[in-house]
Amino acid sequence: MLQLINSNFPIPDPLPLSPGNAPVQTDTAPVATPPVQQTTYADLIVDYLAQMGIDTVFGVPGGAIEPLLNSLARSERKGGPRLVVARHECGAAFMADGYARETGKMGVVCATTGPGATNLITGVASALADEVPMLVITAQTPLPKFGKRALQESSCTAIDTVGMFRYVTQFNTLVSHHEQLESKLVSAIMAAHRKPNGPVHISIPADVLRSPATINAHIHSDLLVHDFAMADDSAIARLCEKLGKVDNLVMYIGNGVGKASKQIMEFIELTGAAFVTGPMGKTWVDEHHPLYRGVYGFAGHDSARQLFQSPDVDLILAVGTELGELGTSGWQNDLLNTKLVHIDSSIEHFTRSPMANLHVFGNIDVIFDRLVKSVREVRKWGRSWETLPNANQTPNINGGFFTLREADKCLSNASPVKPQRLMAHLSQALPEDTRIFVDAGNGWSWATHYLSRSNSQGLYRIAMGYGSMAWSIGAAIGSAIGNRAAPTLCIVGDGSYLMSAQEITVAAQQQLPVVFLVLNDAAMGMVMHGQQLGQQESIGWELNEVNYALMAQAMGVDGIVITSPDQLDKLDYQALFQKRGPTLLDVRIDRNEIPPMGDRIKGLAVNGSATPGG
Repeated sequence: MLQLINSNFPIPDPLPLSPGNAPVQTDTAPVATPPVQQTTYADLIVDYLAQMGIDTVFGVPGGAIEPLLNSLARSERKGGPRLVVARHECGAAFMADGYARETGKMGVVCATTGPGATNLITGVASALADEVPMLVITAQTPLPKFGKRALQESSCTAIDTVGMFRYVTQFNTLVSHHEQLESKLVSAIMAAHRKPNGPVHISIPADVLRSPATINAHIHSDLLVHDFAMADDSAIARLCEKLGKVDNLVMYIGNGVGKASKQIMEFIELTGAAFVTGPMGKTWVDEHHPLYRGVYGFAGHDSARQLFQSPDVDLILAVGTELGELGTSGWQNDLLNTKLVHIDSSIEHFTRSPMANLHVFGNIDVIFDRLVKSVREVRKWGRSWETLPNANQTPNINGGFFTLREADKCLSNASPVKPQRLMAHLSQALPEDTRIFVDAGNGWSWATHYLSRSNSQGLYRIAMGYGSMAWSIGAAIGSAIGNRAAPTLCIVGDGSYLMSAQEITVAAQQQLPVVFLVLNDAAMGMVMHGQQLGQQESIGWELNEVNYALMAQAMGVDGIVITSPDQLDKLDYQALFQKRGPTLLDVRIDRNEIPPMGDRIKGLAVNGSATPGG
């Protein structure tokens, strides 16, 4: 018994046991009554996501973000939005990107304070460059700890993460009081869906997230995401006048056409316009269409360049394109000249086409609905346009526009596998509805030039805005989580795969039948070939030889080594896409094959460099 030193007060003896104070004997242990869960401001965030039909939040756990994770745990038990844990925050952002591309809904990613937030930045920057709507939620240490150098503090008085996100988002704010949270959340969601779409960021202290909510979500989701039907009537009228004065027109289709692709194709067929796409725009067209002339820009086709260089071209319509370097062959005047009419839903994109004779702003589907109506009307009166002939080349090998030498490579049975042969194989063997994610590097070149698809629903996915290596791994996983029934293929170089290979365990944990195809040549191929083509020092490109199939098996994923075209042709993709888990194809490719990236090298050399990124 505890004795009080130097105390004059006697310590009473323990009370004797009696019926009144004896322990009560029971047959069962007492059952604790769970406390009534107080709704928090983290719950308010999750409620808004549920209203918008968003069922998944991607992220990595951490102390300060725990109140939001608690809310997601409660939500998942009720069938609402749930958390999918990535292995790295950048991978989580790439997953949110892929989820948005597949579902058409805003991607959502969360991370804890400090390094959790900074690890997100590359993935968020990639979403900004590719105009992908994304809500980024990061935590802060509790407000009373601001300025005290708490662990992982990222307030304005420490490592200012909100300041960092300012440059990679369309809306960026710190919530410094719980009464600000709803209005700032609503502002962020609306900004993510403003044209052009993009990521938005709210940073919330842990004590604000766990604060009891005094309000419920009361703004309906339809008011948060609304696609206003805008079009510049006067510009459309001027374009119709131009169409009436020309004998022919050609079209350049960029990645921004989206859901307007059907109206655009109807316009093309009514006018007989030969058309090309940018490297990303090819996802929205049937590459086997008789009026298609191939890809213009990075890794494109001579047929597309020759079309634009024809002196007979009267008018060029460039639609849904930001006119960046890779989509314009380094801003060549084949496309960027006074024959150009630039049609886009983003006014900012017009800053790169000051030479155009007309800018037409508005929702692209609305614009082409009106153009189609006008063209149909004048065709009743006998108006028609010429179709410019295809210069020197005709489609062959799955609709591609290749020289005889290129066609031979597509048919080669040599080992290791020719990359051209691999892409020709995928063009024929993949189910038509396969979601194809192509990573930065040589995969860009090979897929742009040699992978040909007739699907025009946006299922070929490539992130050329920022060029982030390893993007395709996370994006393919996020897409598959958004639509588990859809066949999903990730094409990734071995250099990129080594950067983010651990994310494949997310696909295993989630039982996603994603097929990861690794281009294994023990090299950072784009760097190696870029240095050779640009006559630079050969440095930094070589990788050690790795058996990626065995590496996958160590992670609980089926791995297959492919060393010959014969093995490639025996693959059953339908069966692979119906498994309860991912598969890795370790395809040994011929690294001596030079990818079609010469224009990129020339563009770099003009600026005093000749080694491409990635």
